[in-house]
Amino acid sequence: MVTRLFEGMRRVDVTGKTKGPSERISREQFTVSMSHLLKGNAEEKSLVIWKMISATESPVKAREVQKFTEDLVGSVAHVLNYRQELRGWTQKQAPGSLSRVQVLAAQLCSEMKLQDGEKLLGPQQLDCDRTTVEDWVFRAPLVATFLSVVIQQGFLLLCSSLDLATLVPERQVDQEREFASVLDVLSVIYINSHLPREQRHRWRLLFSSELHGHSFAQLCGHIAHWGPCVVLLEDRDGHVFGGFASCSWEVKPQFQGDDRCFLFSISPRMAVYTCTGYNDHYMYLNQGQQTIPNGLGMGGQHNYFGLWIDVDFGKGHSKAKPTCTTYNSPQLSAQEDFWFEKMEVWAVGDASVTQLAKNTKSVLDVDPAARALLEVSGRIRHSEGLREVPDDQ
Repeated sequence: MVTRLFEGMRRVDVTGKTKGPSERISREQFTVSMSHLLKGNAEEKSLVIWKMISATESPVKAREVQKFTEDLVGSVAHVLNYRQELRGWTQKQAPGSLSRVQVLAAQLCSEMKLQDGEKLLGPQQLDCDRTTVEDWVFRAPLVATFLSVVIQQGFLLLCSSLDLATLVPERQVDQEREFASVLDVLSVIYINSHLPREQRHRWRLLFSSELHGHSFAQLCGHIAHWGPCVVLLEDRDGHVFGGFASCSWEVKPQFQGDDRCFLFSISPRMAVYTCTGYNDHYMYLNQGQQTIPNGLGMGGQHNYFGLWIDVDFGKGHSKAKPTCTTYNSPQLSAQEDFWFEKMEVWAVGDASVTQLAKNTKSVLDVDPAARALLEVSGRIRHSEGLREVPDDQ
């Protein structure tokens, strides 16, 4: 990326009379390039980006844009790691043949609309011109953001103007227990960029099957009433996917949430699927019912969810023929009915005072199964009646 920046800057024609790239970068070229990349609009940014990709004004092959994007994403990961700005996340290699760098680069390139109006679905032989790249920079704001990270963090230029806190959220996990998330820093950046801005600065781990066990009761106890959160699964085939719940989860037999919710995929490809407006089946969390499904779901309808985690923990489904009615998402898992070993739920943003008060519970409140076991065994609950009952009980 350093070489691309150098080539891009020396190709900038400040006077409008230059016939080719200069041998060295002048002060004017540097100033104009940095101004365009850091402060410019989509047209100005795309001018320099184009010169970082091509030495001429002639159209380039789409694969050249793909290579540029992979270089850019890889540089961002390197710079964040070098400057120790991962904020608790890792750079781990994703399973499968494609790295997370390639997967995120492919997603960013998929935002490009080619001359015929079609989206770029891979490193094809199709031509891209300056207008296409300008439109792409406008459609994919992470491209400009990533360039700012490389320039400002890589070269320590105007660092104070870059808010990394909303790009890479702080990772908060119980310090007494080691925990390796299925997400790496690039995956987190991608999901985080689609969250409401006020919720992008911090992710707090609420539930992990690795830490809290394979228990649906534990899941409900740990995620209810904690505000907006990200639900994440990795199925046994290595597909990583989930959803953003814009409101607190509540255990009840009705759908909940609003149109800020979305589903997403991380592996084998990155994508976000937002609400269609077809129905309001955004979120569903229920247990202990006889006639309606018990589990956690997002999108679709009963027994046909876009994302479903069954009360029989470890089982789920993602049904979409052809797509989920609520989110227009395809099947997210490798198999329609899947098994999973890893599940995580992250609260995003800061917890409110009300949420903290509501979630000061005993283990008997958090885990209904523990309470039932105590009652079946004939044990007496000595604290019953001596403490305040939580508001949601």
